[in-house]
Amino acid sequence: MELQLPEHMQGPTRIGEEISITGKWVPLKKGGLFRKSEESKQMVKEWEDIHQSARNHDGILSTEINHAIGQEAVLVHHVFKDAASLKAYFETTAVEHMAALMAVAKPEIHLIRGAKVGDEVRSALNSRNVPATFGDYLFGYVKHDYQRPDPANAIQVTAKWQCKDGGTIDELIHWWKMVGTDAFELEKGLVRFEVYRVEGENALIIHETFDSNSELQYHLSKGTAAKYKKNLDKIAEPANYFFRGPVSWMIRTYSKFMHLPATYTSQGSTFTIEGGSMSDGLMS
Repeated sequence: MELQLPEHMQGPTRIGEEISITGKWVPLKKGGLFRKSEESKQMVKEWEDIHQSARNHDGILSTEINHAIGQEAVLVHHVFKDAASLKAYFETTAVEHMAALMAVAKPEIHLIRGAKVGDEVRSALNSRNVPATFGDYLFGYVKHDYQRPDPANAIQVTAKWQCKDGGTIDELIHWWKMVGTDAFELEKGLVRFEVYRVEGENALIIHETFDSNSELQYHLSKGTAAKYKKNLDKIAEPANYFFRGPVSWMIRTYSKFMHLPATYTSQGSTFTIEGGSMSDGLMS
C-alpha cells in the first residue's frame, strides 16, 4: 500500500522557477601536494574570478565557491532565478572562463534541481560537457516560513541516491517519505527537507538543511538517517553526498562510518542577493 504524504509534505513548493546547481570540480592532474601546486592556485583563481563575475550576472540569486576538506576539489553552488538566467550565464560568464578553467580542472557530477527542470536547463549544461543529474521536485517541507538559518552555523546536504539492481523507484520514494514523515517532529533542527525525482534514472536527489552541526550529528547517529539507512541500503545506494558549511570533524566521522561518498567543504567565498531566495532561504 502506498504511503500517503503527511500534511506537512502535501503543500506545493515555493521555489517557483528557481534552479539550483551544486557541483564538484577536481584537478586534471592527480597526486602531489595539490593545494600548494600552481594548478591549484590557477583553479582557485579562476573560480574566484567566476564568483566575482557571477555576483554581477543578472539572475544569480546566490553563489558559493568552497574548498573541499581532505580532497583535491572545489565545490560550487549557484541559484538562478529561472532557466533563462541559467542559460544566459552559461553563454557568457561560464564561456569567458571555461578555457582557462578546463586547462587545470575538470567537472565531476553536478546536481541540478528545481520545481521543474526543463530542456533549456539540460541543454545548457550538456552543451558545456558538464556531467549532470537533473531533478524535479516531488515532495518535502521547509520550516519557519522559508527563513534561512544562520549561514555561520547551518549545514547544507545535497545527495543523490540511485536504485540497485532489483530495487525500484517506488520503494526508494517510499523510504524517503518515511524519513520526511518522522523527521518533521523528531528532528527540530532539520529545517528543510526536499526530494527530487531524477529524470531518466531510477534515482532521487535529496536536499536537506540543518541549522547546526549538532542537529546533523543527531540525524546521522540517532535520527532518521540512522533509523532508515538499513532499509535504503537494501534497495539503493548513495552516489554522491555534498556537505556545505562549517562541517565538523564529528560529522565527517559519522558519515564515513555510514559509508557515504561525501565531499565536505570549509566556508569559502559566498554571495547572496538582498533578501535571499526561496531555494536557499529568505533573509530578514
